[in-house]
Amino acid sequence: MTVTFTPSHLSGVIQAPPSKSMGHRMLICAGLANGQSNVKGISHSEDMLATMTLLNGLGASCARRERDDIVDVKGIDPLKAAPCEPLNCRECGSTLRFFIPICLLSDKSVTLTGSFRLFERPLSVYADLCSDLGLTFDLDKTTPKLTLKGPLRGGCFTLRGDVSSQFITGLLFALPLCAEDSILTILPPLESRPYLDLTLSALALYGIEAEWQDALTLRIPGRQTYKATAAVVEGDYSNAAFFHALAVLGHHVTVMGLNPDSLQGDRVYRDFYPQLATGRPTVDISDCPDLGPILMAVASAMQGATFTGTRRLRIKESDRAAAMAEELAKFGVSVIVEEDTVTVNPVDFHAPAEFLDGHNDHRIVMALSTLLTLTGGTLRGAEAVNKSLPDYFDLLGSLGADIAVTEV
Repeated sequence: MTVTFTPSHLSGVIQAPPSKSMGHRMLICAGLANGQSNVKGISHSEDMLATMTLLNGLGASCARRERDDIVDVKGIDPLKAAPCEPLNCRECGSTLRFFIPICLLSDKSVTLTGSFRLFERPLSVYADLCSDLGLTFDLDKTTPKLTLKGPLRGGCFTLRGDVSSQFITGLLFALPLCAEDSILTILPPLESRPYLDLTLSALALYGIEAEWQDALTLRIPGRQTYKATAAVVEGDYSNAAFFHALAVLGHHVTVMGLNPDSLQGDRVYRDFYPQLATGRPTVDISDCPDLGPILMAVASAMQGATFTGTRRLRIKESDRAAAMAEELAKFGVSVIVEEDTVTVNPVDFHAPAEFLDGHNDHRIVMALSTLLTLTGGTLRGAEAVNKSLPDYFDLLGSLGADIAVTEV
């Protein structure tokens, strides 16, 4: 899909989309619960569909109500799951990493599939864990597919904290169902801790006990049962950041429906945007790497910035630091990418004279679109927004953005 922007002034009120991070977690908890749950605020994004597909493939029932954002979920006992067909994670890293420990609860073989890019992203934390425990972890990147076989048992585990908190979250879903109690020790540095706090809050909502013993140790009692419940997904700071950025760049846009006391780590953009608007700050994004593209975009239209803690941008849906450097250069912006630092220098910010590329990454597409509302220009590969926010361009249009969409 190609999208062409004409410079325009946007104004209006946007309701924050539901949180993808909490949507995943609530669906999974509901799928592991004994009984019938319903979750309100599940978008039609590819990522939500991936999680629902895996739950259905394991034997749960996820049914979306007609013309609604409510999903009814009938849970399963994952210890008895034995899917006959491979389970397709599509391009969703959260779905893949969250479900690996869940699939390992069973002593039956389970195969996960997905895009080639998905299986290029790090899985070594689980590979090492399975090797230590004598569990099957057979990764074939040429297909690509991952074959797993448990059973995973509770106990004491030590995991790196500097790769992705999603590995720890995956174990937090599975270990309460083991017969044994568990202790998770995290090797510092621990990055993206706010996502673990989101996981703990979702577990608590469904009756599961897990807690921090100290800053790097989690205690998870075994022999627990997920309790079915009705839940509502809160507004998403990660996607709201793109709409709030419009206001920073001079549009009159207000974002509603966000919980000011949310545990979402990406809420920190509320502190970063004023710094970008008034100076040239140094900003640490090690706990909020998903904000990287939009922060770089805003900095390019302001006075620039230096971003630290950027190492993990390389292992997202694209190499986000390199992708943004390539595309921002078309706006006359110099971006220096180093091992764990990105420096944005808006040397001669102007409308791009050539087409932009979305790099098959939803956050790259939305970050570049934010700038195109100012400058105009054409963006290819815009369909990547379907991963997290399929109605993104409709929402921009509702604010007055002058957009022409061409399906290719």
